[in-house]
Amino acid sequence: MDEPNINETERELAEEQMINEAFLRLQKSYLSSPHRKKIDIITKAFNFAKQAHKGVRRLSGEPYIMHPIAVALIASEEMGLGSTSICSALLHDVVEDTDYTVEDIANIFGPKIAQIVDGLTKISGGIFGDQASAQAENFKKLLLTMSDDIRVILIKICDRLHNMRTLESQPANKQYKIAGETLYIYAPLANRLGLNKIKSELENLSFKFEHPEEYQAITNKLSFTKEQRDRLFEQFTEPIHEALDKMGIKYEIKARVKTPYSIWTKMRNKNVTFEEIYDILAVRIIFTPKKREEEINECFNIYVALSKIYTSHPDRMREWLNHPKANGYQALHVTLMSRQGRWIEVQIRSDRMHEVAEQGFAAHWQYKDGAEIGEDEGELNDWLKTIKEILDDPQPDAMDFLDAIKLNLFASEIFVFTPKGEIKTMPAGCTALDFAFSIHTFLGSHCIGAKVNHKLVPLSHKLQSGDQVEILTSKAQHVQPSWITFVSTAKAKSKIQSMLRREDRETQRKGEKILNDWLQQNELELTTGVLDSLCEFHDLQKHDSLFLALGKKAILLSEKDIDAIRKKGKKKGNSSSTSWRKYVPFLHDKPKSENTEDKLYVVDSDFNKKKPVVITEQTIESYIFKNCCHPIPGDDALGFINNKQRIEIHKRTCPIATKLKSSFGNRILDAKWDMHKELFFDATIQIQGIDRKGMIHDVAEVISGELDVNIHRVTISSDKGIFDGSIELRVHDRDEVRVVMENLKKIDGLQDIQQIL
Repeated sequence: MDEPNINETERELAEEQMINEAFLRLQKSYLSSPHRKKIDIITKAFNFAKQAHKGVRRLSGEPYIMHPIAVALIASEEMGLGSTSICSALLHDVVEDTDYTVEDIANIFGPKIAQIVDGLTKISGGIFGDQASAQAENFKKLLLTMSDDIRVILIKICDRLHNMRTLESQPANKQYKIAGETLYIYAPLANRLGLNKIKSELENLSFKFEHPEEYQAITNKLSFTKEQRDRLFEQFTEPIHEALDKMGIKYEIKARVKTPYSIWTKMRNKNVTFEEIYDILAVRIIFTPKKREEEINECFNIYVALSKIYTSHPDRMREWLNHPKANGYQALHVTLMSRQGRWIEVQIRSDRMHEVAEQGFAAHWQYKDGAEIGEDEGELNDWLKTIKEILDDPQPDAMDFLDAIKLNLFASEIFVFTPKGEIKTMPAGCTALDFAFSIHTFLGSHCIGAKVNHKLVPLSHKLQSGDQVEILTSKAQHVQPSWITFVSTAKAKSKIQSMLRREDRETQRKGEKILNDWLQQNELELTTGVLDSLCEFHDLQKHDSLFLALGKKAILLSEKDIDAIRKKGKKKGNSSSTSWRKYVPFLHDKPKSENTEDKLYVVDSDFNKKKPVVITEQTIESYIFKNCCHPIPGDDALGFINNKQRIEIHKRTCPIATKLKSSFGNRILDAKWDMHKELFFDATIQIQGIDRKGMIHDVAEVISGELDVNIHRVTISSDKGIFDGSIELRVHDRDEVRVVMENLKKIDGLQDIQQIL
């Protein structure tokens, strides 16, 4: 009779031991760090969090306190942060998940830890109105607090990393939501903060959960080719060891293997196979300089020694020594031809540079026991200033807001000079107008052109690193709607949109009055249903867009609008996805219904989001297939519950789906295909190559003759011996497209084959 109690006691004792061992590891990690030892407050935070989360378990079944300990350990071991960060990590879920308040934390642990914990605590409601995105709201709050204390975002990244490491226990729809958000927001954030190792792990884990089959296939191939890579590494580095030993340098040489995610990305972007990627292996030389002030010169000395052994590629040298990246990264990258005939990248960096590359700014921040950011952290302060500018004027739409954050904060950078020779760091791809807004809003809004390297250029001129830029202005100039199409920085976009919104508000008020007067004349009332019907009839997404169009006289109301309002069976789904048949045409003898949209599934309160939606020949008409990514059977897919409670189907790699995962993750669903090659789908392949007689015949013979795949349309153009073309196919699934592309690669003269979404 007592056996269950004995087992329960044993389990509790085992869990207590597991918790204490985890905390002991955290203590050891902190005590071995260079921080001043404040172990008492860390122990106090641990005991407080342990008591607060007592009896609570994670989905994996382990005691909840194991999560805050793991987050604190990442902060200590992998970021090198101090006691304030470790305490905040231990306490980061207390306010959100228990009855304790931020005030309680402030009273017990002080205002700084309380401020960080508050920044990590989720909120509800906010700027995005009825269709509020909790994710965007919480990210906005995170950024607000982060702009005062950067440790907020660092601990959030630690929290996200541990959640990604333990994502197996979550249902598939939550996995896609968390992985998508991680790839869209947190991996770029980690990269921007110089946390390269963590960035790579976040990308790989996201890839693993969103595309498990591709991840496993690449991992298996990396494992299979490991022996070959090891042999190449040894042969390549042997003469380098000899040269560096003669120079008397203290160093180590490491192999850097491309991650599965970066391999997969390159395979997709370049449309190549795993076997065709030649830069999977890179070599990293990490040395201890004889004099710290001479470390840059020593990097070049090592490069000179290497160039005497191997031929270097003149176009592939990357020098981030004198001008580090905005995230603090410094190194010299050179590409050398090995004796096996392979180009191999070599990264040369000092031990200090390596530490910064691994731990980012955290490696040299002055956050030792509460000190603030050092005066030398100019790049970081500029970055935080940009965040504040975005937050001062946030976009009203959740996805636009997240886009604004990504535009500026995560872009590669270039160096541009002012007329006085001052260096300004700008995102790659920026224009002269972006540069004008970066200096001052007044300068941007009155900009009429620029002189780049003393030559007159238009506002849309894209800047290159090293350009000297002088902005030309006129008081008569004012912001134009077309500007938004070519600026790329968050500041320029937000300022232009803000000014245009101010102008649009007056026009919208005129449009609303026009609509009210028209409705009264036709004995109708202004209701949400009426506005929805008119928006749908005119292919507009928002009510404000309708008012604006009416105010600008772009829309003139007529009898057809009355018919649209009064029509009983109002059109369902959003305007960009009128029918699944439009975007997923099938060649099938089943009669097509005039009211396909009436068959769309409507999500109700009893709908179970944890279960996957299964797409079969019988249920396919129940879902909306979006034209942004054109998913077909075999694609990794997901579902999204739109504002009208219909289910849209996207590829998991779709850019729109990525934003949806980051903005409206609670509406994401798992989607599975269960098709039996009964229906046909459109797929388009783009081909390019050397033109010759009989090329089209050979292409058609492979597709229709050998593979028996139906060609719907072929478009080919040729110029100066090079041809470009696209082939529309009717296929059952993604496997058929893959087989077609693999066989086309065998045709003589066909150089490039890509699938178009």
